Amino acid sequence: MTTTAARATGTTDPATTDPAPTTDPGRRRVSARVRILLWLLLVMAVALASVAMTTRSFLLRDVDNRINRLLTQETGEFANFEERGGDPQTGRPFTDANRLLTVFLERQYPDADEELIGLVGRAGGDPRQIRQRHDLPVALPLHRDPAAKRAVFDSPESSGVLRRPEGEIRWAKVTVAQQGRAPEAAFVVAFHPEREQARVNDMFRTLLVISGVALLLTVGIAWAVAGRILKPVRVVRSAAAQLTEQGLTRRIPVHGNDDIAALAVTFNGMLDRLERAFAAQREFVDDAGHELRTPITIVRGHLELMGDDPAEREETVRLVTDELDRMSRIVEDLLLLAKAERPDFVTPEPVQVAELTADVYVKARTLGERDWQLDGVADLEAELDPQRITQAMVQLAQNAVQHTTTGQTIRIGSRTEGPDLELFVADTGPGVQPQDAEVIFERFRRGTARRGTRGSGAGLGLSIVKAIAEGHRGRVRLYDPPGGGAGFALVLHHAPRAPEGDPS
Repeated sequence: MTTTAARATGTTDPATTDPAPTTDPGRRRVSARVRILLWLLLVMAVALASVAMTTRSFLLRDVDNRINRLLTQETGEFANFEERGGDPQTGRPFTDANRLLTVFLERQYPDADEELIGLVGRAGGDPRQIRQRHDLPVALPLHRDPAAKRAVFDSPESSGVLRRPEGEIRWAKVTVAQQGRAPEAAFVVAFHPEREQARVNDMFRTLLVISGVALLLTVGIAWAVAGRILKPVRVVRSAAAQLTEQGLTRRIPVHGNDDIAALAVTFNGMLDRLERAFAAQREFVDDAGHELRTPITIVRGHLELMGDDPAEREETVRLVTDELDRMSRIVEDLLLLAKAERPDFVTPEPVQVAELTADVYVKARTLGERDWQLDGVADLEAELDPQRITQAMVQLAQNAVQHTTTGQTIRIGSRTEGPDLELFVADTGPGVQPQDAEVIFERFRRGTARRGTRGSGAGLGLSIVKAIAEGHRGRVRLYDPPGGGAGFALVLHHAPRAPEGDPS
């Protein structure tokens, strides 16, 4: 909070001034466009990586299932051959494991990564192998690895996985044993999954490359689209940064009917309200300064020249009091006009127009000795602010009193004209000249031909009436009544309501 002296000199006290908002100069601001792209990049990268990883997992699982089916098929065929097959030389069942394995392997056609091996021997020794001539595209096949063959032959399991530095082996076996003896032979199916897994990994890498390219294309397209979508937001930000009290005329062009267009419309509406508020503020300050300068000068002049004579002092006090009262009325009227821009300037409520017209007539009769007449009433209910309407009508009646003489007629009434409701005050005075018809509703403007004189007011009465009419979304109409004079009518839109009990 600053001191009064500091405000007067335009300076502030560093110890008492509220600190202004500051930003960290070392922290760079990240635009909404970049944040959108970063989030999009993160989501897309996670999504594409998840798709690639899931695809790789499914493909590897398919490889495992195919290998398991192949091992099961080969061992099943051998078990069936052992149980039902016969030696082609004797026509009898096999009695020798070596002969059984040899005949079976001669009739098999292994896959490229598959080994079919017959192992003959006893547990604890190196088994002798029986195999087809088949070149495998691996560094160390099973038939060339004695340690691996011994591990498979001695394993009590019927299948398993052998992990070696030279490559993984998936295997399954069927033991061959004569009744009452330990197994002397085994049929082994070995599969080397390196190439299958390599193909899956190649496909995975290809998916990653395609995903990366798609991600780059998406980011590029998103950058352009985000820039186009956020362009109105940048325009709003630029317009807000350039706003000053003297530069509120800029508006944002509206294109389309999406949320961004709605934002631009809302921002333009805010600028309209700000422009009206600043204009009303400037007008209030200008009008107050213009109209209050004269009475202040009069008051000061009389006080400076006031002497010691009691009669002179009394007359000076009377003049000063009169000028102060006029200043008070001017300030009150200006404050009322300044409030006219507020949404709560009028508070409509259901009002019986006939009762309101009669009340205004009764109140206006005390303003002067005139021939007051109640010239008809509209028997309906309307949404009006009764206090503001009464204020406007009394002001029109006061205006009519100022421009008529004792005994002249002033008519007050209300009527409907189509969808409009009119509340009017008409007098039989000199009327309003055509050149004054457009200016008398402006602030501090008075007609020049109403009885050839000017009223004692500040020229704000009709401006207040106009503001009240516009607050009701209506207008003030100046017309020539029958028999001469001037007539003023508050023209308010009225949607007629059906009487109670009317089925229509």
